[in-house]
Amino acid sequence: MSKQITAIRGMNDVFGEQAQAFDYLVDSAQSVLRQYGFSPIRLPIVEKTELFARSIGEVTDIVEKEMYTFDDRNGDSLTLRPEGTAGCVRAVIENGLAHNQVQKLYYTGPMFRYERPQKGRYRQFHQLGVEVFGLDSVDADAELIVLTARLWEQLGLENLELQINSLGSQSARQAYRDLLVEYLETRQSDLDEDSLRRLETNPLRILDTKNPEMKEVVAKAPKLIDHLDEDSKQHYQALKAYLDDVGIAYVENPNLVRGLDYYNRTVFEWVTTELGAQGTVCAGGRYDGLVEQIGGKPTPAVGFAMGIERLMALLMDHQLVVPASQPDVYIVLAGESAKRPGLVISEQIRDQLPHLTVWMHCGGGSFKSQFKKADKSGAAIALVLGEDEVAQQKVAVKYLRENRDQMLLDWSEVSHHLAEFSNP
Repeated sequence: MSKQITAIRGMNDVFGEQAQAFDYLVDSAQSVLRQYGFSPIRLPIVEKTELFARSIGEVTDIVEKEMYTFDDRNGDSLTLRPEGTAGCVRAVIENGLAHNQVQKLYYTGPMFRYERPQKGRYRQFHQLGVEVFGLDSVDADAELIVLTARLWEQLGLENLELQINSLGSQSARQAYRDLLVEYLETRQSDLDEDSLRRLETNPLRILDTKNPEMKEVVAKAPKLIDHLDEDSKQHYQALKAYLDDVGIAYVENPNLVRGLDYYNRTVFEWVTTELGAQGTVCAGGRYDGLVEQIGGKPTPAVGFAMGIERLMALLMDHQLVVPASQPDVYIVLAGESAKRPGLVISEQIRDQLPHLTVWMHCGGGSFKSQFKKADKSGAAIALVLGEDEVAQQKVAVKYLRENRDQMLLDWSEVSHHLAEFSNP
């Protein structure tokens, strides 16, 4: 007998309560996004490897160690997308979506990174990403943060902390990078292995180290916020003013640099202490140079991505998931003669009363077992069809949540009665 085939490590099946939490979260987010004028875009899962090397940065951990990359039959190097922004930018350029216009887009789907699986971090994970193209003003940054705060409120999520920072312009960031490297080189004996590697490739990421032994080194490092260009300072001050105006609390984190090379000016993260090391549930910022970097015309842009699995975990831990739709009506069928008219009646109700959810029992079974399932389903009414009812072209109406007498109706009267019941 052949050995059972199992899922790839870090790539999980999602079902039951988790699947309900997934759909509830995505549906809630899409509802909020529509309120703010965002439109959906569907993106390929596989892109040319060059896209990510050019956008994320060839010396980032993602490109160097975490991407699923392979050659296709033509010898082209392709990669399963490790994040969504680069693909969205490529789509906007290729389809002319940002030419002299503003685009507010969102997407959702799986991303792939080869890393050690743990709670909240998987090799196949899901993100909901939001991108705005064509606006360089700070109000676009502020609206995205306000949007996420509204979503947390709608979901009932509390204890999420907003952290903000500014990375300044690309030129200011480069000047600060040189200053930071100069400082870190004087502290090389205090740097851990990851920091020594990043010192040559991506020194700003050292500021975001999770190693507690590096705390003192980072604390004494020059602060990027003290070396911003004047325009970025004004942009950052304006962002804080907007957040103050709408009453959104924030913490200024001078070590917040984000892991991707394309960010400039505003960066932000929503974090929690309830998920262990994987505390970031939503992160983003401004990336005004990325469209041009990938081959388009200079276009300002800002966006964020939220980790669906991490937010699902919070929703489930706090029992905030609204259950999947339960039926209003459960149709109990006894005997072969009831099955065909049962289907006709259920479709008649769905046609005439589309706001009602109707479950028809399939697969047979005794009256007793069917009634148990009807009661467990949460339905308010059971419609009963047995051989006697079929012979009389009647249906029995049994109230499962109210102390009311059972009644017998003609088939033609069922929808009318249910309409009165559901709209008292």
